[in-house]
Amino acid sequence: MRRLIEHAEAALERRIPEKRLFLRSGAETRYIRLTPLSQLAAASGTVLVLGWTIVISAVFLMDSIGAGSLRDQAQRDLALYEERLNAMAAERDRRAEEALAAQERFALALDKVSEMQSALLASEERRKEMETGITVIQTTLRRTVAERDAARRELAETVAAAERAEGHGEALRTADMEDALGFLIAALEETAQQRDGIAMAAEQARREVEHLALEARLAEERNELVFARLEEAVNVSMTPLERMFRDAGLPPDRILEQVRNAYARPEDRLRPIGISTRGTLDADPVESRANEILAGLDRINLFRIAAERAPFAQPVHSNVRFTSGFGNRRDPKTGRTRMHNGVDFAGPRGTAIHATSEGVVTKAGWYGGYGNTVIIRHAFGIETLYAHLSSLNVREGQRVSRGERIGGMGTTGRSTGVHLHYEVRLGGNPVNPMTYIRAARNVF
Repeated sequence: MRRLIEHAEAALERRIPEKRLFLRSGAETRYIRLTPLSQLAAASGTVLVLGWTIVISAVFLMDSIGAGSLRDQAQRDLALYEERLNAMAAERDRRAEEALAAQERFALALDKVSEMQSALLASEERRKEMETGITVIQTTLRRTVAERDAARRELAETVAAAERAEGHGEALRTADMEDALGFLIAALEETAQQRDGIAMAAEQARREVEHLALEARLAEERNELVFARLEEAVNVSMTPLERMFRDAGLPPDRILEQVRNAYARPEDRLRPIGISTRGTLDADPVESRANEILAGLDRINLFRIAAERAPFAQPVHSNVRFTSGFGNRRDPKTGRTRMHNGVDFAGPRGTAIHATSEGVVTKAGWYGGYGNTVIIRHAFGIETLYAHLSSLNVREGQRVSRGERIGGMGTTGRSTGVHLHYEVRLGGNPVNPMTYIRAARNVF
């Protein structure tokens, strides 16, 4: 081995001669002998270190360029998301205005229906009174005609008796005949006047009945138009509410049953009409349609009560950035893929955090990696969680209302920056909070 080294040094000495490095210290002088192999090793090491430095610098430069591109892409995505959020907010405002206008039209239509029903009942009563009056007039007319016929028969009998009478003087007979004829003529004239008056009253009554029938028909047509508009308004108002609860994973029928049993007060319920508008106890089509509309309004009212007790709202009302969604993602701490059970909103420290629905605070304090946390229990087995808060404005056991401030945005716990981590749990299982936020935007 030594010989091999010596041969190598002899071969390299022609190109790399041996060098000596002298070191002087006081009166002594020492030197370091640099053989060709040691010089070659030192040069190789220097080249390797220089090459490694160049490669590392290139890698860091490429990472820097890639990070800049990712930041630009993230900023473009953020601008696009904010634009979509503004468009969705404008659409929500338009929907809210349409719903308010529909409610106003509905209230006005209800007033019109009430007025029309009152007018219809009054016209029904007048029609019955007119029918009773016509019956009385016809009875009187028949009695008068009978009296006239009896008077005619009596006149004929009197004339016959006068002709048969004998032994009386001509003057007496003529006087009696004139008296009888005068009485009969007066009776006939009075009867004729009564007949003409009764006939005129009957004609006037017939015209009034025809007018009442026309008014009733027009009222029915107006009622048909009003009922059609009311039914359309009920359907337009109910469809988005049912879709909102269905999208949130809450079966509408089960939710309404819970509201009826637990939250709806008896005085808030709309009762069906129990008496027919035709004045009878038997149900008619008008009453059935009115009851169907009332049932639809009652269902909308129950949906309203349910919506007030479910977290259909956004926890942050300020201008914030949406930074992370629900589902699997790359953990910013470990770099591994893991489940993210909520959504994150980033903003300035201390930004107000609001309760998304009324409920009872079950947790208000430090909660492991969540840091300062507030958990609120709502109706229908729903819980909401607000994590990484910088301050708390509620305490455990406190009942809060929708929109009430519960804390400030922070970065406590396992956090990489100031943000709010917001979760919605249904039956203890995390669900996508954006489902509730988007469902509320599409209706309110």
